[in-house]
Amino acid sequence: MSLPLFLAAAAQAQAPEASIPERFGLEPKYIVMQVISFLIVLFVLYKFGIKPVTATMEERTKKIESGIKHAEEMQAKLAAAQQESAVIVKQANVEASRIVDDARKIAKDFLDKQTQEATAKSTDLLGKAQQAIELEHKKMLADARTEIARLVVTTTERVLAKKLTDADRAAYNDAASRELADLKG
Repeated sequence: MSLPLFLAAAAQAQAPEASIPERFGLEPKYIVMQVISFLIVLFVLYKFGIKPVTATMEERTKKIESGIKHAEEMQAKLAAAQQESAVIVKQANVEASRIVDDARKIAKDFLDKQTQEATAKSTDLLGKAQQAIELEHKKMLADARTEIARLVVTTTERVLAKKLTDADRAAYNDAASRELADLKG
């Protein structure tokens, strides 16, 4: 080692110890100015930086919360609307089933009514046909009786004409006419 270094180290060891601010080169007037500058910077940052950012963040938080609340309300409304639409669909299905059942009943009633009317008409037609047949039968029988009576009278006249007088013939004719009248009646 060299001597000057040794002397410097010895001189430093003998010098009174300096205080911490002096050791680091701090002067009180500069410290006060730095504290004031820091406070001014802190105030400006708080006033124009932190406070607006905090307000903006709170506003966004409120918007997000209201958006979440709105979304929850819409979800609840959607669930309610889905339940309501399910109820409406169920009611519509019940109503449609009722309408179909009513239509079937009306169609069945109409078919039954038409069947009854057709049966009544056919019964009426059969009755009229039977009456017409009976009338025709009676007419035919009356015609046959008339023809038979005429033939009997003619035959009797021919048989009796040879042996009877005019008076007997008139009496027989009257008797035959009465019998014919009784047969017709």
